[in-house]
Amino acid sequence: RILAAGLALALFSGGVLAGDSNGDWVKLGSVKAGHDADHDRITVTGQHDNYRKLKFKVKNAALNMRQVIVTYDDGAPERLDVKENIAAGAETRVIDLHGGKRSIRTIEFWYETKGGKGDKAEVVAFGKH
Repeated sequence: RILAAGLALALFSGGVLAGDSNGDWVKLGSVKAGHDADHDRITVTGQHDNYRKLKFKVKNAALNMRQVIVTYDDGAPERLDVKENIAAGAETRVIDLHGGKRSIRTIEFWYETKGGKGDKAEVVAFGKH
């Protein structure tokens, strides 16, 4: 019994430690946003069904995100007005997708990278079921 309880506790603890630090947010993809472009696309691959919410995290350099267009598997686009200045290491507000749970094909976004010419912001997209 003690061995079984210890094993159960170890499995539970390991699951908590191995869990995603973003809770149930799933990384959908990322892209490096440089100064020479103002538009990028993340193609969502793998199991990408049934997301209700999106958020974006910015790493390495600040970024002014102006607009996001999500294209769903059925080809329907949804324009999201994000319009946020995002500091390096920060993330956007949580963005609700219209129509309930949706399967995402691509995420396009328009931006302005802040900082020096050599600084490239990494934009990471997360989805939540």
